[in-house]
Amino acid sequence: MQFNTKLSTKPLEFNTHALFVGVYKDALNTNAQGIEAIGEHIIALKGEFKANIGETLVLRNLSGIKAKRVVLVGLGDQANYNINSLQKAYESVSRYANAASLEKIADTIIQESIEGVSMAERAKLAARYLELGNYRYDTSFSKAHKPSAPTLSQVTFMVPRDEAETVQQAAQMGQAVALGQNFAKQLANLPGNYATPSYLAQQALALGKTYKSIKVEVLKRKQIEALNMGAFLSVAAGSEQEPRFLVLKYFGKSGAKANKLKHPYVLVGKGVTFDSGGISLKPGLGMDEMKFDMGGAASVLGTIKAVAEMKLPIDLVVLVPATENMPSGRATKPGDVVTSMSGLTIEVLNTDAEGRLILCDALTYAKQFKPKLVIDVATLTGACVIALGNELSGLYANDDALAQELLAAGKATSDRAWHMPLEESYHELLKSNFADLQNIGGPAGGSITAACFLSKFATDYTWAHLDIAGTAWTKGSQKGATGRPVPLLVQFLENQLKSE
Repeated sequence: MQFNTKLSTKPLEFNTHALFVGVYKDALNTNAQGIEAIGEHIIALKGEFKANIGETLVLRNLSGIKAKRVVLVGLGDQANYNINSLQKAYESVSRYANAASLEKIADTIIQESIEGVSMAERAKLAARYLELGNYRYDTSFSKAHKPSAPTLSQVTFMVPRDEAETVQQAAQMGQAVALGQNFAKQLANLPGNYATPSYLAQQALALGKTYKSIKVEVLKRKQIEALNMGAFLSVAAGSEQEPRFLVLKYFGKSGAKANKLKHPYVLVGKGVTFDSGGISLKPGLGMDEMKFDMGGAASVLGTIKAVAEMKLPIDLVVLVPATENMPSGRATKPGDVVTSMSGLTIEVLNTDAEGRLILCDALTYAKQFKPKLVIDVATLTGACVIALGNELSGLYANDDALAQELLAAGKATSDRAWHMPLEESYHELLKSNFADLQNIGGPAGGSITAACFLSKFATDYTWAHLDIAGTAWTKGSQKGATGRPVPLLVQFLENQLKSE
């Protein structure tokens, strides 16, 4: 999709397939420049157009307007207009444009102010939602049943002259975030027999070919064994699919030619491409959704893609332990004791608490980079879904300042998290009579004890953990991956640049 800007004082003279105009519910008017001529039509339609958020109404054949149609988009009450309203408005714009098979549109909603949010920031969000709206999953449909492809290919934001350049740049940044988020959605939406550990490795290598700033290394079983990643390998033991450990390095600051990272940021993503639960087998109902259990891996791969697209001047490492969790005669059994890369021994009381087993070795591996900080992302616990539902990701950190920065990034992108406790007293629940620790802490506080387990391996660096079990995908008729928390992570990394 292409994003352009045009002088806002002359939107009625702009020839386009559709001109989108935001309208407030309480006043049934708009603040956008240059469209006063539409006001009388809005007032006349007061009975049938309520301007609820995302509501649309089409006006055709208006005299003095070059656009083939004007689409009114409800923004709700003006006093309550915020970034969540903006999201719903642009999602509505995308739905209408593609449903009407429009290719080129112009937009004045971008002019509607939000307290504390600049026009450039609004443009970044708008571009992101419009690009996200063009995502379609069609990989496993037959040709006759593939969803129709999106038509929207060009968006022109009507803005003041002095905002044009910054809006253009911001829109490109927002589009880059959406491309990363859509990449994450695509990986997670694929069936488990498509998106195997080897497939994830292929996709990582493809990123390295697309972006010269990314270098990729794929570790296979023998290399993983040589690193003594016993916890990771214990999860892979039951599967016919070979495990892979992906290492992606983005040289945005030091330069790829130097091949030397300087205290990079490190992202770790849980890459369980299908989770049956192993010997501790999950119930059959809903097990199909366990293809989404690599949502953490998908999101960190989407993040590095977005960062490379934006050419952010940072050094970044992405680590993905990728495996299936399956039952078989070779599978790890409840009560087995395995030795992690760190040397700590772990009693595996429940093989369905496998995410922490693959992550703990990745967190140990991360130490070699002398990271500025490490963030792991995982669809880790059902307990987090019980606690926070499907709107907020669970956030744990061994540093309160890092937690606050991640919360701020989530708020700015409508990809919000909630700071959860990481209390020392919960560590007592992980004590084992047969190993250094056990992999579960009992039924109570399951999300907290899982984070406490990970914290045992996230030593010698600043660390945060995002539990996205409730936010990585949606259920029901709109079932599918969300690509979260790509927006949060990218915004966080951008903010780090501002503070350096």
